[in-house]
Amino acid sequence: MFDHIKVIAFDADDTLWVNEPYFREAELKFAELLEDYLPQHSAVQELYKTEMANLALYGYGVKGFMLCMMETILRVTENTAHPDLLHKAIRYGQEMLGKPIELLDGVEAVLQALNGRYRLVVATKGDLLDQERKLEKSGLAHHFHHIEIMSDKREKDYRKLLRHLDCRPDEFLMLGNSVKSDVLPVLAIDGHAVHVPYHITWEHEHIAQPVIHQRFRQVNVITDILNLLP
Repeated sequence: MFDHIKVIAFDADDTLWVNEPYFREAELKFAELLEDYLPQHSAVQELYKTEMANLALYGYGVKGFMLCMMETILRVTENTAHPDLLHKAIRYGQEMLGKPIELLDGVEAVLQALNGRYRLVVATKGDLLDQERKLEKSGLAHHFHHIEIMSDKREKDYRKLLRHLDCRPDEFLMLGNSVKSDVLPVLAIDGHAVHVPYHITWEHEHIAQPVIHQRFRQVNVITDILNLLP
């Protein structure tokens, strides 16, 4: 199946290192801030509504999340929020930006095994500065031929990446934890994809239907990819 692969692309957040749990921790703190106004589960739902409304403006990442926390506070409190609530939301975002990088199990072993056999790239979405910071702190940058930080992961974004890499779709393999972002658009342009599930997935990335495709595989852990490649 993967006999003709020349380029292997890795998603970053929750594929190479821990990310989504930090957002869930911040959501819980945010909900506690608003418990005088809303039940905690309702506060989280209001925050998600704000994120979806602003996604086209802010894109993905901590900074947009921080702005959405502040906007939600103002909306829920009808602009009566004490400034301390806004200051705390800003601090939660800053704490997220300062989190250490925790590599997921098996990542270094996989990159070491594949380095030199394939062109390895990072294909991730999010805030440019934050993703660059995380990659530098991860100590993994030397494994990669190219780093692509996208505003989104749509078919056109992957086509642009393949043109830059001078790579045919049938020579390209994408690994990631999101079926919506890392699998479906790659299959749609005739590339190959492997889903590496993570135990926490953002609601926006959920896909209800299973994927059945000849160029798709799902593995339990990232090291399983070594058994699929020739």
